[in-house]
Amino acid sequence: MIRYLKRGATDEEKFEADRNVRQTVETILDDVMRRGDAAVRELSARFDKWEPSAFRLSQLEIQELIDSLPEQVIDDIMFAQAQIRHFAEVQRAALRDVEVETLPGVRLGHKNIPVASVGCYVPGGRYPMVASAHMSVLTAKVAGVKRVAACTPPLNGTPPAATVAAMALGGADEIYLLGGVQAVAAMALGTSSIPAVDMLVGPGNAFVAEAKRQLFGRVGIDLLAGPTETLIIADETADAEMCATDLLGQAEHGPTSPAVLLTTSARIADEIQGEIDRQLARLPTAAIAGVAWRDHGQVILCDTDEEMVAEADRIASEHVQVLTREPRWFLDRMANYGSLFLGKETNVAYGDKVIGTNHTLPTKRAARYTGGLWVGKFLKTVTYQEVSPEATAMIGEYCSRLCAIENFAAHKEQADLRVRRYGGRNAP
Repeated sequence: MIRYLKRGATDEEKFEADRNVRQTVETILDDVMRRGDAAVRELSARFDKWEPSAFRLSQLEIQELIDSLPEQVIDDIMFAQAQIRHFAEVQRAALRDVEVETLPGVRLGHKNIPVASVGCYVPGGRYPMVASAHMSVLTAKVAGVKRVAACTPPLNGTPPAATVAAMALGGADEIYLLGGVQAVAAMALGTSSIPAVDMLVGPGNAFVAEAKRQLFGRVGIDLLAGPTETLIIADETADAEMCATDLLGQAEHGPTSPAVLLTTSARIADEIQGEIDRQLARLPTAAIAGVAWRDHGQVILCDTDEEMVAEADRIASEHVQVLTREPRWFLDRMANYGSLFLGKETNVAYGDKVIGTNHTLPTKRAARYTGGLWVGKFLKTVTYQEVSPEATAMIGEYCSRLCAIENFAAHKEQADLRVRRYGGRNAP
């Protein structure tokens, strides 16, 4: 039996919050579409108190920011990027172009072609998200994207040096100090100073995510990334200290970040609130993490591992940590998750920052139907066909009859022309 010992916000409460975001974003996008750079500049001044002479950073400005950082920071960024690049290259190598002769004279194939231009949004605000630069910019470059534009907001009125360094070292072709919906809108719609891109990627707050949703179709997007989610799966071999640490480790992202404990251990379920209270008392980000746990935290007690698998797949969380006796038992059985962290030795922070997998992942149960950002998201798998004269005469007869069934006369004539010209056995 599955028992919910602590529940988070209701779906109705979440929907009402989303409604307000939708209306705000629609107004901003309409303004940028009509007024271009003038609207972007006004919005930047209003939301970020940022009005530079130009939003794009020059190569000199970028190099000065890189040079301002301690050597250790640069070394750490380069170490993380080496891990992410290596795994992305392995993923890219797994994607092969194919060509096959399906019938004598009929050759079919597909090619993986990189998107021509991508806009990468790297969040700032409360936390300068250095790692998001690796995940988007670098991965796009490994995929072969020719033009990568990257935007990040100023931090307290100044460029976030480490984020800009990560963008530049990751291979960004253009770096703009611009944040929020106005940044996403400028990259997608294009202005006189920011050429439009073909695809938008990267996480952001609820307003950035909604902007991507409304712009989808005009440009491609990676996915709709909402508030960070984490799910801890724990059995009796786990302990409350590690469970609480890992729950709060993601709850600090924001006050609406869901953090869920799913366990077969009544002991851990009973101890978790006390342990969270103990850690919040000394956590510098307790004001954020505490609200997230209070309003969106859940504790779910199950009788069996099978129930935990079923409930975990229903929740379809962005991040899932498996703190159990046999973590790979869950790897073999679970289907719905953004990324799975197996065993007590790993954790979501590794995936967020350094280990090599991408941290831009599906939220709001989207893991039921999609994975996260990876090299393949930047590639278009497109097909082609080539048919010999002998084969077109044969295929044409089948096609002609099938078109007739659907009453497509002009389609039928395309086939009939080939049959007449290339000599079918029973030309129409």
